[in-house]
Amino acid sequence: MQKEEFVAQISQGRVSSNSKMAYTFLKDNFFGERVNEKILYSLSEAMFLVKNKKLKILSGKKILTESEVISKFSKMDKNFQPKYAVFEDLRKKGFILKSGIKYGADFSVYTKGKKPGKDHSEWLLSAETYSKKLNWKEFILKNRVANSTKKKVLIAVQDSEGNIIYYDITWKKF
Repeated sequence: MQKEEFVAQISQGRVSSNSKMAYTFLKDNFFGERVNEKILYSLSEAMFLVKNKKLKILSGKKILTESEVISKFSKMDKNFQPKYAVFEDLRKKGFILKSGIKYGADFSVYTKGKKPGKDHSEWLLSAETYSKKLNWKEFILKNRVANSTKKKVLIAVQDSEGNIIYYDITWKKF
């Protein structure tokens, strides 16, 4: 392993580490969340670190290959691949994405320079594939939750060629 790589364990559907590097990545780059004495990672955060050669994932005593990680994560979350594509795209552009589950979204998105825990996110993001039909009740609910938390809705749609199109939804008052 490279000096900058660290190890996380996957167990019971959770990826966690208690290495010194895990704490450094949380403090410096906002990857993971501290829970008790461990850093827990979302599947997207873990995959991003694996792809960027910062993290190795152990399942039992076996280090998983990148393709094994993708396969395992895809079984754990049927929408993992579109979510990860959006996560990777925005993270590479300098945005920070954290779980948006408590808001009924895939991610809470922080603009460049904003820090989770100190600043508020700007968007609640839902990652969709182009073939998914829009459910209007779900769409209205997302907007109501976002509006009540002073956030905007961001919908990311991955097309059949892998391109991601972002729709920024805001409320208009007349």
